[in-house]
Amino acid sequence: MDILLVLWIVPTVWAVEEMLMDSTTATAELGWTVYPSTGWEEVSGYDENMNTIRTYQVCNVFETNQNNWVRTKYIRRRGAQRIHVEMKFSVRDCSSIPNVPGSCKETFNLYYYESDTDSVSKSSPAWMENPWIKVDTIAADESFSQVDLGGRVMKINTEVRSFGPVSRNGFYLAFQDYGGCMSLIAVKVFYRKCPRVIQNGAIFQETLSGAESTSLVTARGTCVPNAEEVDVPIKLYCNGDGEWMVPIGKCMCKAGHEAVENGTVCKACPSGSFKPAQGDDSCMQCPINSRTTSEGAVSCVCRSGHYRTETDPLEMPCTTIPSAPQNVISSVNETSLMLEWSPPREAGGREDVVYNIICKSCGAGRGACTRCGDNVQFVPRQLGLTEPRVYISDLLAHTQYTFEIQAVNGVSDQSPYSPQFSAVNITTNQAAPSAVSIMHQVSRTVDSITLSWSQPDQPNGVILDYELQYYEKDQSEYNSSTVRSQTNTAVIRGLKPGTIYVFQVRARTVAGFGRYSGKMYFQTMTEEEYKTSLQEKLPLIIGSAAAGLVFLIAVVVIIIVCNRRRGFERADSEYTDKLQHYTSGHMTPGMKIYIDPFTYEDPNEAVREFAKEIDISCVKIEQVIGAGEFGEVCSGNLKLPGKREILVAIKTLKSGYTEKQRRDFLSEASIMGQFDHPNVIHLEGVVTKSSPVMIITEFMENGSLDSFLRQNDGQFTVIQLVGMLRGIAAGMKYLSDMNYVHRDLAARNILVNSNLVCKVSDFGLSRFLEDDTSDPTYTSALGGKIPIRWTAPEAIQYRKFTSASDVWSYGIVMWEVMSYGERPYWDMTNQDVINAIEQDYRLPPPMDCPSALHQLMLDCWQKDRNNRPKFGQIVNTLDKMIRNPNSLKAMTPLSSGVHLPLLDRSVPDFSSFNTVDEWLDAIKMGQYKENFANAEFTSFDVVSQMTMDDILRVGVTLAGHQKKILNSVQMMRAQMNQIQSVEV
Repeated sequence: MDILLVLWIVPTVWAVEEMLMDSTTATAELGWTVYPSTGWEEVSGYDENMNTIRTYQVCNVFETNQNNWVRTKYIRRRGAQRIHVEMKFSVRDCSSIPNVPGSCKETFNLYYYESDTDSVSKSSPAWMENPWIKVDTIAADESFSQVDLGGRVMKINTEVRSFGPVSRNGFYLAFQDYGGCMSLIAVKVFYRKCPRVIQNGAIFQETLSGAESTSLVTARGTCVPNAEEVDVPIKLYCNGDGEWMVPIGKCMCKAGHEAVENGTVCKACPSGSFKPAQGDDSCMQCPINSRTTSEGAVSCVCRSGHYRTETDPLEMPCTTIPSAPQNVISSVNETSLMLEWSPPREAGGREDVVYNIICKSCGAGRGACTRCGDNVQFVPRQLGLTEPRVYISDLLAHTQYTFEIQAVNGVSDQSPYSPQFSAVNITTNQAAPSAVSIMHQVSRTVDSITLSWSQPDQPNGVILDYELQYYEKDQSEYNSSTVRSQTNTAVIRGLKPGTIYVFQVRARTVAGFGRYSGKMYFQTMTEEEYKTSLQEKLPLIIGSAAAGLVFLIAVVVIIIVCNRRRGFERADSEYTDKLQHYTSGHMTPGMKIYIDPFTYEDPNEAVREFAKEIDISCVKIEQVIGAGEFGEVCSGNLKLPGKREILVAIKTLKSGYTEKQRRDFLSEASIMGQFDHPNVIHLEGVVTKSSPVMIITEFMENGSLDSFLRQNDGQFTVIQLVGMLRGIAAGMKYLSDMNYVHRDLAARNILVNSNLVCKVSDFGLSRFLEDDTSDPTYTSALGGKIPIRWTAPEAIQYRKFTSASDVWSYGIVMWEVMSYGERPYWDMTNQDVINAIEQDYRLPPPMDCPSALHQLMLDCWQKDRNNRPKFGQIVNTLDKMIRNPNSLKAMTPLSSGVHLPLLDRSVPDFSSFNTVDEWLDAIKMGQYKENFANAEFTSFDVVSQMTMDDILRVGVTLAGHQKKILNSVQMMRAQMNQIQSVEV
């Protein structure tokens, strides 16, 4: 099917005429056949230039019923389909002839007769209109008559007629006079063809005109050397007059070549110039600091020491790295610091200069400096600063630091040299201690709670004492009480039975108080709990009264037992308290709260508390199934004592790891170990006492959800897909109820088992939510990577993560599931995605997506996070859909316009493909190519008319594939209708 992309008027190119017969070139008698013999007569005459020529004349005007014929010799057509006849003749004006009868004529008739051989005779074919075919009646524009002095002025007329189609090897012409006085001076017989031409960058060879005057003969062009077609095959049409018209398509010079000689030649760009892309543009001179190595260059190579980024346009000069920042000024305030500087003298020719801060802590003496720890805070950030200033806090007191201020630009990472920097040395002053990180409950009664806590990470001096602040959970912080303690333990008395209290603690040095710790919630015993505890100890008290000696022994036993019990109670309470068994402001009583393992003074303690240690002898690795951030991912078997052997997934830590890598690797186990839900991946345990270090989880046979869907495109019903989405939402509801934010919810991080149960996994980006506000948020670590296509706009812009931002990501997961693993936002760049979302564009419904599901996606993508549904509401909504399948039958209508919405790329435009096979590949139905070919559905015209019966007849039996093909056919039909209406 041809699609008219370019239509304009072509400058006229005159037709080429190929002569078949020319009576004026005869050097002897023409010898044409006449009938009757008294009619036409061959005589010598003169043309308008007074050249001698052979002519035929007739003048029997005084005799009635004239029927005079003259027939040419056999003329071979030489492949022509339409014949042109040029006749020069003169006619006597009947009114100028005295006493002429009324039968005098001033016209004659032109006929032709086709034959494969020269086989006529004087009587065959018969001298009549049938079998002769009449072309036209020829009339003179001017006739001649007698003039003064008896002279005669002959006026020559020229007429051209054409006829066709002719299909036999040759033909004869005949001229019929029926009562006139005329002379047939010259006859030329020819055909026309379009000449060889170079048009729109393509060469078109000579082409015969069509059989009819309105015929258009298609001619394919061949691009001139070093040119290539644009969009569609290039064509010209040769009309019946041998003229080219209606060009379609175009050839353009390839990259590295420019059009010269009026577009007929594509010449290679000379050395020192380049052309980056196909088109009509001229070659450009190489930008500054670049050169070419040969002719026909598509880009210029940067000179030594100069570079270009992937996003720099090729016509941009090559640039270099900047010089060091200038005039660094530092201002120290206790353990914080303000650094300011001036931009570098040389920016390297670029405008994207940013700054990085390298912090090094230097001990006393001449020891080596080491990189600062993660506790040091940089505002607005440590890397990629756009302004020449930074505020640094949480430094150690009385410590020497070196800060290097690097200037980098877009090409710094391509340079083999380190970035230029300026350094400044400072020493911090005395400062208050940092905040206490964790608090434990040691014991409790009906009116008291005993607490202990760890020393601050940065004491910044000798701790003089601690201040503990507490108040009832339901009261205001302004009604709080305080207790001072010389040690990191305190007994808080005079409390109410069965009441939840909020506790915070801070340390004091000579520099003053530090910040309060985070809020922790602990509850005193109820009267019932106290009585139960007392009854457990009562038999010991009664038994001690038997005798004094026995009493003393019993007392000793009681003390020993109580101390042991207190030890056990303390060990249990540390675990219980870290889980915060008692509720925060928005939690249901009894609900566990997620504890961030990074809040532990010793992260290994979190691993011991939340992850079960497994002996290496119980684990058998079978095969490697993938690679993770820290090492290989394997499948294998786990056989614990007294339990059956099960299939498991095993993450291993690669050898040569650092302590930080080991801590980060095991932190995921500390997180997973706190969860217990059928839609969250289950942790079996860890191996930390042998090599390699391992994390062992349940094995999910079908792997990640995105690849599983792509491998089974169109294989599931809508209810099955909704069931998968329901499982994911249930897992996320459980996690959000525990105050856990995932931050990287995507189909690639959902695992699928053999029963199609989906489970949330991959907790590498998760963090604990602060619960001291009604809308808890998490600020991500400096420089942390964000999965843009799945992340809510507030999280991208402000690095604020909440359960509401996880809901946004869940909407993207819904879209991935309903599109069978399509990449969100297709091939758009991350910046294009950010811009589109800011302009309120949202992903369109995937093919066959029920409107109710797409509406739920749009609800998850509300700009205001407070308007997004909670995961509990999402679960309830999906449950209703599953209970009422009719709600899933309404489909979102497809756009029928030629110009699809900005993000509506789910159905490809068929006009971008040359063949039906390419179209089938684009809609991921390439397995049916042979079926379509065998059923003769090989053109878009035929495919666009397919019905469901046709699709079944082709052999498409899967319901999902039938719907996908039918929807694409309907879109094709709509696009074709629109194109036709535009052309009309």
